[in-house]
Amino acid sequence: MSLYKKRVGSKVGGPLRLQDRVALIVGAGRGIGEAIAVRFAAEGARLILAARNARELETVAKRITAAGGTALVVATDVTAPEQVTNLVQKSIETFGQVDILVNAAGTYGPIGRAWEVDAQEWANTFSVNLFSSFLLCQRVVPHMIRAGRGKIINFSGGGATSPLCRFSAYGVSKAAVVRFTETLAEELKEFNIQVNAIAPGAVDTKLQDSVMAAGEKAGDLLQRISRLRETGEGGTPREVPAELSVFLASDDSGNLTGRLISAPNDKWESWTDERLAEIMAKPWFTLRRLDSFTLRPLLEDMRAEAATAHTNRR
Repeated sequence: MSLYKKRVGSKVGGPLRLQDRVALIVGAGRGIGEAIAVRFAAEGARLILAARNARELETVAKRITAAGGTALVVATDVTAPEQVTNLVQKSIETFGQVDILVNAAGTYGPIGRAWEVDAQEWANTFSVNLFSSFLLCQRVVPHMIRAGRGKIINFSGGGATSPLCRFSAYGVSKAAVVRFTETLAEELKEFNIQVNAIAPGAVDTKLQDSVMAAGEKAGDLLQRISRLRETGEGGTPREVPAELSVFLASDDSGNLTGRLISAPNDKWESWTDERLAEIMAKPWFTLRRLDSFTLRPLLEDMRAEAATAHTNRR
């Protein structure tokens, strides 16, 4: 464990959206997690950086402190309950609170057709992508409840809303992350704690190395990632999900909770208070069957709006 403290004053300019908030970022050693850490620090947050690789975490922490931020490094296997408990304890001992939790650790797991991949590797994917998020939430939520507020951001991804062939462990685990997010959000509404999930888009990180290494086993995704690395086609800069994370972690997102938001596609940058209220009133950005039973409230609203518009035209 290492604590890197602020050495210079906060940046001047506009108001800092995460001033004095404490954020625990899992998967902070590289990729999207690193980008989130850098943005959160720039917005005034004090950070706990967690991942397995201590060297990568130290590098990120030094970058943050060089820019004036504060970061606690705690190398952690977030699939191990006792290590997660230690991580949260160290966070509370150091800062006294955890206001924001970001679960950004992830793996593709075994790549190939479902009946041909290793069953244990398939199960292990759920430990990283799903069980770790559950563990972190279970350990952090009681502290947020006592504080009377909190923001939790889980990372979903490709395969959560449509099949991702040859990546069954990844797709199924990421879909489960969304349903866990929705369920936890309902359980925590009374405590002023918001829980949302991000679909980051096709971000070129080290995660994509496993796709390239799998070759033809990766199917169509191999061509997509190859084009992304050669031309940038279809790619999403990691700064985009990082900026969405700032939005969700700050007061800007209000009471938005229980939603899956696509970083590159959902135009969240322009959401007003009215738009947020509208999203929360409808089953949008959630995992639902598109039939008359699950969408009945929306269909009834649409009929009522149509009837009102017809009356007003008379």
